[in-house]
Amino acid sequence: MKTLSFAPGVAERASAYIALTKLRVNSLIVFCAVIGMFLATDTLPPWRIVLFATLGIGMVAAAAAAVNCLIEQKIDAQMARTRARPLPRGVLSPAETLLISGVLGGAGLSLLFHFVNALTMWLTLATFVGYAVIYTVLLKPNTPQNIVIGGASGAMPPVLGWAAVTGEVSADACLLFLIIFAWTPPHFWALALYRTDEYARAGLPMLPVTHGAQFTRLHVLLYAVILAGVTLLPFATRMSSWIYLASAIVLNGIFIGYAWKLWRNYSDALARTTFKFSILYLTLLFAALLVDHYVF
Repeated sequence: MKTLSFAPGVAERASAYIALTKLRVNSLIVFCAVIGMFLATDTLPPWRIVLFATLGIGMVAAAAAAVNCLIEQKIDAQMARTRARPLPRGVLSPAETLLISGVLGGAGLSLLFHFVNALTMWLTLATFVGYAVIYTVLLKPNTPQNIVIGGASGAMPPVLGWAAVTGEVSADACLLFLIIFAWTPPHFWALALYRTDEYARAGLPMLPVTHGAQFTRLHVLLYAVILAGVTLLPFATRMSSWIYLASAIVLNGIFIGYAWKLWRNYSDALARTTFKFSILYLTLLFAALLVDHYVF
């Protein structure tokens, strides 16, 4: 009987640890980092670098997510989207969360330093500080431009992957950074539009809270257009060829179409659909870059 009563507790705690690391969000981060590794070389990157860089970057990203949950636990408790996280529910304590973050972050940075290179380790540490401290502590509660400025840390994964393979940050790596940097505002503001009341209750100055829904919807459209222009740069600089260009044109057409509808005929359902498509958009765009890279 003790075994039967113990098992559900173990399962719940394991589930809480996974939730703390925001596995679903971090899977996109790791995916973009891996794409950066493969784009950095004309041949296949060394499997050892891919393995340890993926593990290291993923572990530090998980540590940053845990710190974010720790700092925002009171805010998370007020929002429907986040109140089921482990800290608001009391499943994990702040001390446990801090310990988990320290172990994951320390182990990840150690892997990067010893098995990849020092540059990747330092860039990953800077990304951790950018998200867990600068964005979470300074920007998010104080300015409606939080996601624009703070998006720099979220745009770093392909740069980290590139640095892991080459030991440097090239102009092409910066283009990958720029794509995600331009993608972040319309992606996140689509979410903020249908969560406006929750952000207002939590006291967070998100753009639709401070400037209204109409203003935010227009900026989703404007940033989608800016993003479309930015995504053409890899073709313009000959980093990619026609496969990527065709994919980018189609994906941008769909994204701008969603943003236009959002501006002209808003609904929460449409905002949700736009947000979900934005994730698929980035995944397919980077996949197209990868396919184009190895075909041509």
